Amino acid sequence: MKKILFAAAAVFVFGFANAQEEKSDGGFAKGDVFVTGAFTFRSSNDKDFNSKTAGFEVAPQVGYFLTENIAIGARLGFTSNEQKTAGTTTFDQSSLSAGAFGRYYFTPADKFSLFAQLGVDYFTTENNLPGGTKFNGLDAGLGAGLNYFVSSNFSIEAGVAFLGFSSGKEDVPGAKGGTAFNFGADWRTITFGVNYKF
Repeated sequence: MKKILFAAAAVFVFGFANAQEEKSDGGFAKGDVFVTGAFTFRSSNDKDFNSKTAGFEVAPQVGYFLTENIAIGARLGFTSNEQKTAGTTTFDQSSLSAGAFGRYYFTPADKFSLFAQLGVDYFTTENNLPGGTKFNGLDAGLGAGLNYFVSSNFSIEAGVAFLGFSSGKEDVPGAKGGTAFNFGADWRTITFGVNYKF
């Protein structure tokens, strides 16, 4: 009898450990929180014109799963670009953005989690052109993406935009502004990042 109970306990423990191991492959569930974003740095040096450019972008975002398939989130972004010619700053521009996004996951519990994303961002840009030019606007976009879990908490995320709309105008009296619309996926501009799930 003891041997039977021991064998049953061993099967139960092995089955539970195996289930935990399978679960550790990754995926999302209701109540999960994830953090992702972007950090980029760029630099160039044109020796013919003695000109150097440098810039960076920081854009963190956080999301929360309302249901197994639906996640909502918020994001911030800061971008800075500077150009120097002959050692003197000739152009300096910075941009700040804040926005929200929603995602629908088609395969939330899988190691490969496919999603569609709709996002809206407000942004303001300033530069050192005469008069201290300031530009305010709104960006909206629809895209698709994929999370591939390398562990239970970390995934590699890739995304591409399919539909985009932007509207903005210069912050000066009488400015009329403008709008832009684009449709179609540019596979040369796929974004990659790391996603951490709590």
